[in-house]
Amino acid sequence: MHRYKKVLAIGLFTLLSVGASAQTSLQHGAWRAALLRNDGNKIIFNLDIQQLKGKTVFYIVNEPEKMLADDVTIVKDSVFINMPVFESAFRLKIISKDSLSGTWIRKTTSKDIVMPFTATTKQAYRFPAVKGNATESADGKWKIDFTRSNNSEREAIGQFSQKGNQVTGSILTPSGDYRYLSGIVTGDSLQVSTFDGIHAMVFTGKINKGKITNGNLYSGPVSKEVWTAQKDDQAALSAEQVTKLKDGEDGRLNFSFPDLDGKQVSITDKRFKNKVVIIQLMGSWCPNCMDETAFLSEYYDKNSKKGVEVLGLAYEYTTDFKRSAASLRKFQKRFNVKYPLLITPTTVSDSLHTEKTLPQLTAIKVFPTTLILDKSGKVTEITTDFYGPGTGDYYTRYKEAFEKKINELLEK
Repeated sequence: MHRYKKVLAIGLFTLLSVGASAQTSLQHGAWRAALLRNDGNKIIFNLDIQQLKGKTVFYIVNEPEKMLADDVTIVKDSVFINMPVFESAFRLKIISKDSLSGTWIRKTTSKDIVMPFTATTKQAYRFPAVKGNATESADGKWKIDFTRSNNSEREAIGQFSQKGNQVTGSILTPSGDYRYLSGIVTGDSLQVSTFDGIHAMVFTGKINKGKITNGNLYSGPVSKEVWTAQKDDQAALSAEQVTKLKDGEDGRLNFSFPDLDGKQVSITDKRFKNKVVIIQLMGSWCPNCMDETAFLSEYYDKNSKKGVEVLGLAYEYTTDFKRSAASLRKFQKRFNVKYPLLITPTTVSDSLHTEKTLPQLTAIKVFPTTLILDKSGKVTEITTDFYGPGTGDYYTRYKEAFEKKINELLEK
């Protein structure tokens, strides 16, 4: 028995030693990563591989954001990376110290999305300046029109900043934003992209005197939309309240759902009495919900003693409580969430998810949707206006309006 333990210990030490050796074999610094689509197009983004507390970590880079992915396991020539939020992971092989190859896997309601992945340090830029310096500018606000493959249309706003030929910014739609876009203008050609574990997108187009034509949006392994844009400082999205109280409702809600530990939490619990309550309708699959969770967690830490409470109601991919709780714990850990995150007993894809959870409301179509309750427990506002930090002034204005609204309710 003692001999068996000794052999096991030696074997484990050898495995860890090999793993440690492999960890140091990857070159530190900037990498260029690519996800290969079925049509041969590539979704490009950047990595920054570093050592943190003696361990190899990956940063997903979409300027100015650097998303830390520190759940990294390296065994021999295999690298396993779990994204810090979302059910998203990489399974890779070390080809050489400056080359990686493998797959990106993203879980969904049913079948996993799997895309081939490569990364190298030999070309650490995001997009090559194949046409030299920029001859056109993407800087400013743009009115964008997307056309889907079925010829239906949707509106958006582009907000870009250009310095030299480097471009950063975001695109806003009625249902949210595409977070941090980063790329280049070379000659008259625009290329910007993003990857955050859910969003995997690249936008291309031709700029000509305040217009963008020949635009293509490549998203995930197969999705493609065409788009055009017109520079417009007054561009705005259609104002429409997507979700509202049903006629005849007095604004009071009545729900009880389990938290991540399985404990039932009800909106009628004592902790919410005579408080201003913010209810976040969200999902752990939702990138904008990630940004809103970061904002609400910080806000709650600063204001919880003033009479404010926050609740997150999660609509997940499946009704598997264990899977949903594990995914939501990533949010909880990443953003140090101290308010309750509750798991609703339905899925985001269930056409009756509103009726089964918040029957006082019309259909919940956008995530995140935010409900604000006054001290009497009545819904005073329902908004889908959250835009994240990648949108610049839109995010700043949202925070200011949100804090003003809550302060007014606290004073009543």
